[in-house]
Amino acid sequence: MPAQPTSFWVVIPAAGSARRMGGVVPKQYLQLARSTVIEHSIAPFLTRSNCSGVVVVLAAGDRHWGQLAVSKHPKVITTTGGAERADSVRAGLDALAARATASDWVLVHDAARPCLTSTDLSALLEQLLDDAVGGLLAAPLVDTLKRTDEQGRVSATVDRTGLWRALTPQMFRFDVLRRALDAARERGMSGTDDAQAVEALGLKPKLVAGSSLNIKITLADDLERAERILAGRSST
Repeated sequence: MPAQPTSFWVVIPAAGSARRMGGVVPKQYLQLARSTVIEHSIAPFLTRSNCSGVVVVLAAGDRHWGQLAVSKHPKVITTTGGAERADSVRAGLDALAARATASDWVLVHDAARPCLTSTDLSALLEQLLDDAVGGLLAAPLVDTLKRTDEQGRVSATVDRTGLWRALTPQMFRFDVLRRALDAARERGMSGTDDAQAVEALGLKPKLVAGSSLNIKITLADDLERAERILAGRSST
């Protein structure tokens, strides 16, 4: 088996609300296949002996995390996040500052992305082991893309050649990721993922092909789909 990093850290931004799901329970705490979404999201990392630790970044006043068994895991620590995802990731790095070195790998994974496979995680770790920049799991786009006008009608068909859908985890050196997020904040840049901040430094993260089933729970239908994905794996 190819060599893997001697150690890596994980940051799980979990300070999001339940706005899009239309409920009062944040999506990461919804029940999914006898567990919760966030427990599924964290599980692949805690099975790795080379995982040094996981920082779960919570919303201020979070009332759900402490009820989960994983909250007592010896490799898991918590901290409080901010208003935006980037703020929460930065808070996670701050929590690691006394533990991680500048060259340590940090994997950032969405709290509401419960279908990450061990195979995809291994591919990410193996392919980026000696990479100078780092990178992320991603899936090539296969659907035809349309751009709309102000009336909601098709204004153009977009060429999908070379387009990929960004997934998580996204894996960068501690110092690179911290510099990228600090620079983005100084410029007032509100990116949708960590790789975008690293790109803004003039770097080119590597895309590592991952499963399109590594979905993020955003809407109610996504929860049902994740249930089917996990059930299919347990039956094989």
